Amino acid sequence: MTPGPGIHRTPLPKGFLASGVNCGVRRYRPDIGLLISETPAVAAGVFTLNECKAAPVLYSQKQLPADNIRAILTNSGQANAATGSEGIEKNLMMVSAAAKSLNCDLNQVLVASTGVIGVQLDTDKILPSIPDLVARANDAAESFALAILTTDLVPKTVTTVLQLSGGPIRITGISKGSGMIHPNMATMLGYILTDVKITKEYAATLVKQTADLSFNMISVDGDSSTNDCSFLMANGATGVELKTDQDFILFEKAITDVSIFLAKSIAADGEGATKLIEVVIKGSDNLALARKAARGITLSPLIKTAVHGEDPNWGRILARLGAEQVPAQQLALMTLKLQDTVLYENGNPVSFVKEDVKALLRQVQVKIEIDLKSGPFSATAWGCDLSRKYVDINTEYS
Repeated sequence: MTPGPGIHRTPLPKGFLASGVNCGVRRYRPDIGLLISETPAVAAGVFTLNECKAAPVLYSQKQLPADNIRAILTNSGQANAATGSEGIEKNLMMVSAAAKSLNCDLNQVLVASTGVIGVQLDTDKILPSIPDLVARANDAAESFALAILTTDLVPKTVTTVLQLSGGPIRITGISKGSGMIHPNMATMLGYILTDVKITKEYAATLVKQTADLSFNMISVDGDSSTNDCSFLMANGATGVELKTDQDFILFEKAITDVSIFLAKSIAADGEGATKLIEVVIKGSDNLALARKAARGITLSPLIKTAVHGEDPNWGRILARLGAEQVPAQQLALMTLKLQDTVLYENGNPVSFVKEDVKALLRQVQVKIEIDLKSGPFSATAWGCDLSRKYVDINTEYS
């Protein structure tokens, strides 16, 4: 896989275009973006489970899965959440303007928003910019990736070419997310585009399956957003289909790998973060519990601050596992490693040189590995440390 901005230009799959411009909602960088499929595409999505869903979430959720989607319009700076009937009306105004500029039907345009909750969309600025978005559309991801950012420090893109039995295809992923990040889902937007030919039913299954292994396994601050969306679009522009079992295996792995890359990028770019935390739990007899416990460790303020302060306080990890209801008999069997150093095993602490482990915790990626030795299931979750800067960012946000 090839990551995007700052390293490589990120090309889009065949038949896709993207753009981003500044419409004036934000002062400097692009604040509205458009993804376009030149032909009607299959699309599916997964959305926040927060009961306070933003107007664009409610709208796009109703349209999917579908096999006729032409575009996804996204604005940043204003979430269009908790904005009542006026927010719903303004969301439809955005959809209508995009459909008109693309000469397509309303139900062929999806929409997403991100930004401050409770602020009405500034449609006087947004709507006039939409024809310019269409005019500026090109075959690279960068301008769109910039347009969807909020408190993110960096844009997040990735692309890969996959050889299938019918020929090569491309998969490109774009995402945003930095704060209000927690499973099911986060203040994250994800877009995975491919030029392979698949059905809407398969897309709907795949986008949920991959989200459960990626976007639903990250946490920055434990706050689930009103606006989370992750989309999968496939326009079939290459004419390549999934024909063999190996094609399906390779394609599903590639989509999962792209999703995990984006999810880790979001966790690493958490507000105020200095370290990416990876938690691996294996040897569980309960997959749901393993996932819950792994996410719980990434969520714990005590563990996050210990990682930030480079303190190998493994007791906080053990306590969190117990709080997540990992059975006592499994805790008595488990091995706990921090940066590949065994700290606890078979119900007993293991002696270690504290200064050596503190030195390992200075690395930008910190791995916590737990083997419960009780079953075949494993789960991996990602998060970040908790720094003083997180408080500063969120007291100044609005």
